[in-house]
Amino acid sequence: MLLQNKKAIIYGAGGAIGSAVAREFAREGAKVFLAGHSINSLEKVVAEIIAAGGVADIALVDATNEHSVNKHFRSVLEKEARIDISFNATGIHQDGVQGIPLVELSPESFTLPIMSYSTSHFLTAKVAARHMIEHNAGVIITLTATPSSAAAPLVGGMAPAWAAIEAFTRTLAVELGQFGIRVVCLRPDAIPESDTITEVFGLHAKAAGMESHIEFQSLMESRTLLKRLPTLMEVANTATFIASDHASAITGTVINLSCGSIVD
Repeated sequence: MLLQNKKAIIYGAGGAIGSAVAREFAREGAKVFLAGHSINSLEKVVAEIIAAGGVADIALVDATNEHSVNKHFRSVLEKEARIDISFNATGIHQDGVQGIPLVELSPESFTLPIMSYSTSHFLTAKVAARHMIEHNAGVIITLTATPSSAAAPLVGGMAPAWAAIEAFTRTLAVELGQFGIRVVCLRPDAIPESDTITEVFGLHAKAAGMESHIEFQSLMESRTLLKRLPTLMEVANTATFIASDHASAITGTVINLSCGSIVD
């Protein structure tokens, strides 16, 4: 098992990506601590993990609130001597954020994702890093999407938010490398299995005058080298590898999971 005896916190664990990563971490031997804002979603995920023979715990956490993040982290340390992995997959609803030209966005709608995503990743990485420094080991994984580096229309403040997280990942990696801590960002393109992406595709389809989100999805797929978009399992498998000792030389970089919509 790639993550045997590892302890991991997954933020946004009730969502599509977070839950997929949580299940795969647990399947590979990690004890997972699921944090999110919907108790129903978290309970569903933890039930699946336990039914499959894994070990998991859940907690309601506001990942944009420092007190909430720190309190939860301390509560985990009351149960475990150390945390080996921190993965952040938190997100926000996209209605009023995407599918609108920049010149028509309000300042509040533009800055909402920038503040939410940047604050969440900063707080969760900060508390993990302080703990991991004491043990001279650990892995912090961030999450973005292809508009961080590709020219994409109607994504509002999402592109700047993701670009900020990637810059933050590099900066944190260079500061923490001396302590044996790795910091890596995963950058998938849109994942059709995700409810968030269904919402986003619908917003973009409407803005483009298309009949449905399926039509927009087909357009997105046609623009990739593999003529498809990534799956949740592909992202979860990659996150598991990056979190494992098999990826011990990888840090300070962005992993391209775009199916070729971006070519590095």
